[in-house]
Amino acid sequence: LCRELSEVEAENEQILFKMNQLQEKEKSCQELLEKYDFSEWDMTEWSKERAVFSFLYDAIELIVGFEPPADDDVCGKDPSRKIISFNFESLLDEEKAPSSFCLVQRLIFQFVEGQGCWQEKCPTLHHLPQVLQEISLVVSHCKVLGEEVEFLEKWGGKFNLLKTEINDTTVKLLFSSSVAFAKFQLTLFLSATYPSVPLTFTLQPLIGNL
Repeated sequence: LCRELSEVEAENEQILFKMNQLQEKEKSCQELLEKYDFSEWDMTEWSKERAVFSFLYDAIELIVGFEPPADDDVCGKDPSRKIISFNFESLLDEEKAPSSFCLVQRLIFQFVEGQGCWQEKCPTLHHLPQVLQEISLVVSHCKVLGEEVEFLEKWGGKFNLLKTEINDTTVKLLFSSSVAFAKFQLTLFLSATYPSVPLTFTLQPLIGNL
């Protein structure tokens, strides 16, 4: 009897050990999911005719039009249901918005317009989650670029940055240092493909040697 009890206790210990391992693995997976969660969209409307999603703090709206649902599709969420329109709209007031925020929006629309026909990429509801995730990833990367430019606009003086100029998706940074007796301009050509594709830039010396 004692031997049987010992075997049961040993089995229980093994089970508890495996349960702890599974809990640790679950915790690790959850942390990984949270770390790489790029859901940058909010659904503001879902009806029989269309769905509306907002991005970039409601500055960009995506309107997805559906074909009429089948008779047996009560909720209108059949994955095979066809998408008949896919339109992006800007809701941003560029005259009032910060220049870095306008830059982010231009980069996102650069990506949107460069993808061709979105209905071909997303012909049915089945494809919609993947496309939303793809757009979210681009929005997230562009927001990071915008935040970096905004940081330079506010605190660039600490790094001898004399002037920051934004023109469309091009950013010009004018650096000047009396100590180093140097003045130069760095021009960055930003793209929605960053960081998958490195940024291109030019360097123009104005005073001194680099």
